This record gives sequence, structure tokens and C-alpha cells, in this order.
Amino acid sequence: MMNSTYPVRLQLNGESRQFEVEAWVSLLDLLRERAGLTGTKKGCDHGQCGACTVLVGGKRINACLTLAVMQDGREVTTVEGLADGQQLHPLQQAFITHDAFQCGYCTPGQLCSAVGLMNEGQARTVAEVRELMSGNICRCGAYPGIVAAVTEVMGLAQREDDPDRPYQPGTVPA
Repeated sequence: MMNSTYPVRLQLNGESRQFEVEAWVSLLDLLRERAGLTGTKKGCDHGQCGACTVLVGGKRINACLTLAVMQDGREVTTVEGLADGQQLHPLQQAFITHDAFQCGYCTPGQLCSAVGLMNEGQARTVAEVRELMSGNICRCGAYPGIVAAVTEVMGLAQREDDPDRPYQPGTVPA
């Protein structure tokens, strides 16, 4: 019995890449095993922990829950694609500033999820950031630092007491 493969073209972290994959290969496995982008982590492999969160078309998804062939032609951004050369993404710098990690295993998924959260434009308060980031689990309990980093970059720390100045998507540099 022969395994059939399918071509998958991705705009991966700004670079056009092509792969040949079996129909059952998840986007997570393509990223880690075939593209060599090991920043995206395999946690539960069931979509429950968020360690594998990446951006597809600017929206956050669990890479373990989607097949690579389903993303053919799409733009995929992993944690490796957030920085601009040596210039960290504002969220990456804020995670450092706020000590928003301990073991660091969940950090790539947390960062991609936070960028997706900002792109979605749904979180306008600190409480909404907490709620909308709740799909990303941190076993070390670094949540206070994570929330502080995300809300600082979004400017919510200053706006929490000013409901007339909600966060506007697109106001944070990419």
C-alpha cells in the first residue's frame, strides 16, 4: 500500500515554502518536523492547552487541530516570525519586562495567541484579555506576568479606568 502525498504551499513567516505531506499530517507536525520551526510546541496534541497556537491569516489557531493540507496557500506565522530581524515584537519585549514566563514551554503559544487577540480586536478590558487568553494554559502559573505584558502592549493598563478609550485593533506595531 502506497502513501500518497499532497503539495502544500505556505507563506511561512513571510517566506514562500512548499512541502509534500501525507493527508493526515497536522500543521503542527509540518511546522516542527518538516519546516524545522520548533518554537511551536506540542503540548496535549488535543487542542486543550494552546501550546501549539500559531497565526493563520492573522488569526490564532491550534496547529494540532488542523491538517496541513487544509492550510494550503495560507499565510502562517509562528513565534519565530514575530520578531523583525533582531528587533523583538513589542509583546516579546513585554514578556521579558514582566517576567511573563517560567519554564517557557507555553510562551510561544501565549505570544501567538496574544498577537491574534490583538488582531481580533475583541478584548477591550483587562478582564476580557484574561478571558480570551484562557485557552492557553501555563502550568507554571505565570498568568499575572502574561496579562501584565499583553495589557501593557495593548495600552489597557492606562485605560482600565477609562471606558471611553477602548483598545482599537491595529494600534500596536506588528
